[in-house]
Amino acid sequence: MELEKELGDRRRKRSIQVVFIVFMGLLIFFTLFSNTLQSLTLPKVRTEKLVNGSLLFTLEGNGMVQPFVETRLSNPAGWKVQTILVKEGDRVKKGQKLIIYDSKSAERELENEITNLDKQKVELQNVQDQFILSTTEGDEFKIRAASRNIETRKLDLGMQERKINELRDRLTSQQEMNAPFDGIINKLNAIEGVITAGEPDVLISNSSLGYRLDISVDSTILSSLGISIGEKIEVKVHTVAERDQQQIRMIDGTIDEVANTQPRTQSTSVEEAGPTQTIAQKTLRIKVIDSDLRGGEKAEFKLEKRSNQEGLVISNAAIHQDRDGLFVYKIDEQRGALGNIFVTHKVRIQSSETNGKETMIKAESLYKDDLIIMESSEPLQEGNRVRF
Repeated sequence: MELEKELGDRRRKRSIQVVFIVFMGLLIFFTLFSNTLQSLTLPKVRTEKLVNGSLLFTLEGNGMVQPFVETRLSNPAGWKVQTILVKEGDRVKKGQKLIIYDSKSAERELENEITNLDKQKVELQNVQDQFILSTTEGDEFKIRAASRNIETRKLDLGMQERKINELRDRLTSQQEMNAPFDGIINKLNAIEGVITAGEPDVLISNSSLGYRLDISVDSTILSSLGISIGEKIEVKVHTVAERDQQQIRMIDGTIDEVANTQPRTQSTSVEEAGPTQTIAQKTLRIKVIDSDLRGGEKAEFKLEKRSNQEGLVISNAAIHQDRDGLFVYKIDEQRGALGNIFVTHKVRIQSSETNGKETMIKAESLYKDDLIIMESSEPLQEGNRVRF
């Protein structure tokens, strides 16, 4: 009897142990299951680690290659164009004839003035004869009058000779248009048989001084990159070869000037026409020298360079803004009995510079390798639990 009683007690204890173990197992299971279900309802986030470094800026632009120095050659005499000896795109040498003008009217004017000079010489001889006649008569009054008349005629002769010399110089200098230096004919406005009105007859560039490419860029980018005069930059130029085939050539350029220009405006909201901000601009003038350039070619450049500053860098997608300024959501990891939980923490930041994709930020409570929320399946607030 005692043995049966002892066996019965053992079976009850074993049953109680089994029931207790099953109960605890079910309790743990349902606890974990409920936590899992609860975690599935939490906002899912994508994060990025804060890194310490500099921003990579891309400076690029395109435009037309223009002569560095271009001279406008006009027809000051206003004569008709007789013969054009060059065409647009021609390379010319200093002193080379470009245009011959019709100077017939000026030549006739010169002939008329020479005839007037001969007449004045004949009149002077007549006055000299009167002076001789006055001296023989001994009339002092007539002698003085004749003497003054001779001096006047001589002054008129001198004036007429200077006028003739000026007309000859004008014919010599204005009958032809010559190249003032070695260069390229960029544009011809002259038309044979016509007097050019308003525009210069010829636009010629000095090829020895090179060409320029002017590009407008944001002042902040130039400041961040530390771009300075004299810096080398590679320019891609689209040139026209034989049979009008396009060729791409890489030409070394030099930053020759950084000048202020008109600022541009940009809307702060992409979706709606909201407030606009003014962005300061600079004109970057790149000088290129190449014997095959003629001006008017399409050109472009792309320069990638890291900023001089270093700091905490984060993608722009992680930055938010409210009425109090900029902020990011940082993830704080908290330990719990059933595992770690992740909670959002709103951190105010200051932006020092941005390249359009990433921003260098400053914040007292942010450090390298901190997890920053890039995007979330639901709107977030301070203290929200999240899942990865």
